[in-house]
This record gives sequence, structure tokens and C-alpha cells, in this order.
Amino acid sequence: MIIVLLSYTGDVTPHRPAHVAWLREALAAGRLVTAGRQPETGGVLIANGERAEVEAWAAQDPFLLNGVATARFVEFTPSMAAPGLEALLP
Repeated sequence: MIIVLLSYTGDVTPHRPAHVAWLREALAAGRLVTAGRQPETGGVLIANGERAEVEAWAAQDPFLLNGVATARFVEFTPSMAAPGLEALLP
């Protein structure tokens, strides 16, 4: 699992509809586990897959494609999960 930390570097507002559509597509495909905003600074995505796969997928984010955000990647293997989220465990 990979945490993708997005940091805004410009005005994301004009690209938000395309970004949200991209996120919804990833949720439907099973790539994205969850996503949310960090107020005024960026966002956090948790994605399934190997790091190289997630980096290639994230490169298609409209925010990144339009140069209004950067991404950092944190790889981790979950070892515990709250009741009901056991499917996240390897």
C-alpha cells in the first residue's frame, strides 16, 4: 500500500473536477482505498499496488499533469486494521 501526499504548488481550482473524476475512476477500479484533503495545502491518497505502479498512476493526476501539485510517496504494509477493514491486510 502506498500513501501519496499531494502538496499544492498552484491554483488547483480549475483542475478539481478532472481530479475528482480521476479519483472516482480509481476507486471503482480498486486502485484507490481512500482520499481526502489537507486544508489549503494538499491531499492524501492511499492506494493499492507496488510503488512503481502507484507512481505511474499518480503521474496521471490532473493536478500533477497541470503542474499545480507535487507528490511524495510513502510505502507501507498494514499489519493491523479496525473491525470491518480487515480486507486491507495482506
